[in-house]
Amino acid sequence: MPDRRLRIAFVVDRFGSRFGGAEAYGVELMRELSSRHEITVLARDYDDACDLRLPYVPLRSWKHWPSWVRVLLFALRARRRTRSGFDIVHSHMNGWCGDVEVIHVTPVRYNWRVRPLPWLKRALSRISFRVQTYLHLEQRRVAPRSGHRTVAVSGLIAEQLRQAYPVLSVLPIIPPGVAPAVQGPQGERVATRQALGYADDDLVCLLVARNPLRKGLPTMLAALDQLPQSVKLLIVGGNAAAREHVAQRNADDLMSRVRILGETPHVAQYYQAADVYVHPTLNDSFGMAPLEAMSFGLPVVLSPAPWCGFAQYVKEGSEALVLNHPEDAGQLAAFIQRLYSEPALRQRLAGGGAQVVARHSWPRVAGQFEALYQEVLAERPAA
Repeated sequence: MPDRRLRIAFVVDRFGSRFGGAEAYGVELMRELSSRHEITVLARDYDDACDLRLPYVPLRSWKHWPSWVRVLLFALRARRRTRSGFDIVHSHMNGWCGDVEVIHVTPVRYNWRVRPLPWLKRALSRISFRVQTYLHLEQRRVAPRSGHRTVAVSGLIAEQLRQAYPVLSVLPIIPPGVAPAVQGPQGERVATRQALGYADDDLVCLLVARNPLRKGLPTMLAALDQLPQSVKLLIVGGNAAAREHVAQRNADDLMSRVRILGETPHVAQYYQAADVYVHPTLNDSFGMAPLEAMSFGLPVVLSPAPWCGFAQYVKEGSEALVLNHPEDAGQLAAFIQRLYSEPALRQRLAGGGAQVVARHSWPRVAGQFEALYQEVLAERPAA
């Protein structure tokens, strides 16, 4: 741990837990670090509902610019605003302002230069201002230099970075943490389930996602077709595309079993009301939602790596049920049926999940970052 209070600039697109897993990572990490250091948030948006209030520097652009122009302008402004006044610049954004750069998503270069692509798409990418801007910003972001660290949030992202940038042979990996869940009284669970129209003997499967289609909604709907009517699906944070996808199924019995709620920073009540967490995701560098579900004692079903980076951190069968493929609706239905009919399995997975939670505490995560800050500071030339 640093032996003095540091001035840390935290650079992120949007600051607030309701925006998604990567954003929640930033909020909880800064919550822990702010007890020992001075944190300033530089972001495009700061959620008014966020309970953590820190000094904030807005970095906004005209919303009608193309996304790649906004990203470029953000990188330029972040670099200008962080050139002085801070001991450490901790960035979750594409650009080159950070002393510590945290990579949450599949690297741009991996997508466009490593992964197989149709030849025409790859050729057009070489003349695309959008793709070239993202590639250039990322290359500057991860370029090895003294007093700089590139951090991957999972072993999956670290391997993709090494394939995209062979010079990054050694990378620190710091997975997200989770705060111990504060379980409300049993009466709150009953009240929430009643408000949502669930019976006492319903098995409620929960999926928390801003984009449920990418997190496996089609597979889950196909699994529901194979399960008893008492198995229900609750989606929290779902967008219009998810609602439209469910509506297009045009099945009254299915519609009555699926409930989609909008974005909310208050997800705890729904974790507490659910019985199982399902995460047949098609693309997650880590997957914070299933980790949070474990903190509430829920058994978890999730995709394997490389579709879900979190799968590398659990023991299959004792800490979670891991699918062979994220689109295997039959296996997903079989897993849920087992959880429905085998209380002992639910209990065993809940106990295993508690062990996973203990390995991913936020104080431990913050301590790993503070150790990196010390390395960065030690490499800087004396003033």
